Amino acid sequence: MKYLIVLGDGMADKNIPELDNRTPLDYADTPAMDKYSKLSEIGMVRTVPEGMAPGSDTANLSVLGYNPREYYTGRSPLEALSIGVDMKPTDVALRCNIVTVSTDDLPYEEKTIIDHSSSEISTEDAAVLLEAVRKELETDIYKFYVGTSYRHLTIWDKGEVVELTPPHDVLGQVIGQYLPKTEALREMMKKSYDILSNHPINVERMKKGLNPANSIWFWGAGTRPALAPFVEKTGHTGAMISAVDLLKGIAVGADMKVVEVEGANGGLDTNYEGKADAAVEALLKDDLDFAYIHLEAPDEMGHQGSFERKVQAIENLDKRIIKRVTEQLEAAGTDFRMLVLPDHPTPVAIRTHVSDPVPYMLYDSTNKQSHTWNYNEKEAQESGNYIDKGYTIINHLFEK
Repeated sequence: MKYLIVLGDGMADKNIPELDNRTPLDYADTPAMDKYSKLSEIGMVRTVPEGMAPGSDTANLSVLGYNPREYYTGRSPLEALSIGVDMKPTDVALRCNIVTVSTDDLPYEEKTIIDHSSSEISTEDAAVLLEAVRKELETDIYKFYVGTSYRHLTIWDKGEVVELTPPHDVLGQVIGQYLPKTEALREMMKKSYDILSNHPINVERMKKGLNPANSIWFWGAGTRPALAPFVEKTGHTGAMISAVDLLKGIAVGADMKVVEVEGANGGLDTNYEGKADAAVEALLKDDLDFAYIHLEAPDEMGHQGSFERKVQAIENLDKRIIKRVTEQLEAAGTDFRMLVLPDHPTPVAIRTHVSDPVPYMLYDSTNKQSHTWNYNEKEAQESGNYIDKGYTIINHLFEK
């Protein structure tokens, strides 16, 4: 038996009037999920423990079987593992997004955050901009490291785990009250605007109608994590297929195989087929027990507030990942169990994460008992199946 998790980041949502008062997951054309849902267990799972922030960090740890209350030390330290930064016990890692703030003449504190991803900036462009920041702002205390797209890393020597606000939580708002209380962090953010606002890359981006990547934004502070190896915890070998450093960092910390897929970028135009094929190769050629396919696109489209693009991301997940993976496993005559779910909802109406339970679909290729359930939020709730401790759902996947 092989095991597979297909996770659509932020895929769950609320009913949207423009989608006939349905959710993007319910509205999307998803023939593969429709096919397998009739043979699956459908239900709801709480991936974010009560009282914890609804982030992809806590939620994906939970889905992988790690109780966030026990293992979570912050988001950025997990990304540091992926980038290859060896943190000292006294280091604090900070997420260093490159964001878009308004280009008006107002003081920095009175500017508005426009876009947390700077029009999904490429890693290549972001690396040039971060290098400009690094030359001006890096010291023995603060070091900057390139990540993926708009997601980068700062290591603070002998730092503090200070309270910081995620930029996607304050889209469209004046930033003053959300800036760090720590003066050094706040000043670096302000100076970054002066460094980046007229950078040649941003001049070109604005000519093309793209948002300028004109400020850094610190958040997600934390200390070095210590995850138990996945194989020791579950008894199964596993691989991670994701474009984002957070998920790759979790996998590094858990001693899972990290599979790099060319063209996987965390956006709507990611290499879906490459991710699907990488999972099949990990399961069949490498003979690993388990593969985790993480797709960032539904979450990004939720942050953008675009229900049309979120529907498209879900349809791509269905037709270009789930269909492709299952057809290959079936053609190989391989028995498998597949869990499909989001990590958390990212409703397009509010453009940020919420901690509500999410719908799951658990398919077993050896099960021939059919029913009429479809995979969406409404029917998952109506099923009556509910898993309160999200970090136990992986045990449910691995059950005989």
